[in-house]
Amino acid sequence: MNITKILTAIAATFLTSVAVAQSYPNKPIKIIVPYPAGGNADITGRVLAKKMSDLLSVPVVIENRGGANGGIGTDAVVKAAPDGYTLLLAASGPIVINPVLYAKVPYDPIKDLRPISQVLTFQYVLVVPTASSIKSIQDLVTQARSQPGKLSYGSTGIGGGGHLAGEMFAMTSNTQFNHAPYKGSAPALVDLMGGQLSFTFDTVLTASPLIKDNRLRAFAVSGPKRASSLPEVPTMAEAGFKDFDVTQFIGLFAPAKTDTSIVQKLNAAVVQAIKDPEVIQALQTKGGNDLVGNSPDVFAAIISRELKMYDALIQKAKIKQE
Repeated sequence: MNITKILTAIAATFLTSVAVAQSYPNKPIKIIVPYPAGGNADITGRVLAKKMSDLLSVPVVIENRGGANGGIGTDAVVKAAPDGYTLLLAASGPIVINPVLYAKVPYDPIKDLRPISQVLTFQYVLVVPTASSIKSIQDLVTQARSQPGKLSYGSTGIGGGGHLAGEMFAMTSNTQFNHAPYKGSAPALVDLMGGQLSFTFDTVLTASPLIKDNRLRAFAVSGPKRASSLPEVPTMAEAGFKDFDVTQFIGLFAPAKTDTSIVQKLNAAVVQAIKDPEVIQALQTKGGNDLVGNSPDVFAAIISRELKMYDALIQKAKIKQE
């Protein structure tokens, strides 16, 4: 191929990309949230979708498709047309945990998805029912040591952040707990308040209203700093568990072959959306999350780094697929 043909091909590709960017979007955009309704990612998705709809001038709708720690919904987006009209809003689980936890996952998060932007980071809070006889984190450790493996905690599934936080708690406190995986945050909280579970690590956003309503008692948050919505609750490190950190992300993704111009337009919409006062109030001030809004390349680097980090944690905690 001579230089003229090469330049012609480059120009054609550029013009095609420009045309795509100018025409996109011209119909509703669907964001698949790979978890049941009511959890942190679902709430984040609905707040974000409303603002993105205003910015992009087309409806942006949420579809919940749960299962396999987010894997089912993620796989659906991987297989969707790369036209920018089917997107994924996922937490860390299906992106950086499933691929190192399960022997076989039907997608490669690096090759099959294009990061658009990290929306936020979130942490968990260790809670017990208000009626529980466990009055402090030290009480919980004492009871666990006196009854190894008898106290149960719930999570949103094997390999989910609540599960990993529970395993890290067991390792750092030299205790044993019984892990009970659920299909979402809501059913785990129902059983916790009903007395079927001793404690759980739930997301700050979903647990905060129940804590403030005096239905749950909070002991500590799982990240390196206190949550904005629970400033009175110490970190696990402050509570005596050194280097304890389970902080995860929620981010927006597209199928791998999505045009760069579409990814850039969506990235700009996310970055602008999370600067909106209503979004800040809902997700950060009340929800206790930290809003981010980074570039696709920065988000991709975070994903690569966390894949290695969670691989090491899962091996150390000896977490196995059940």
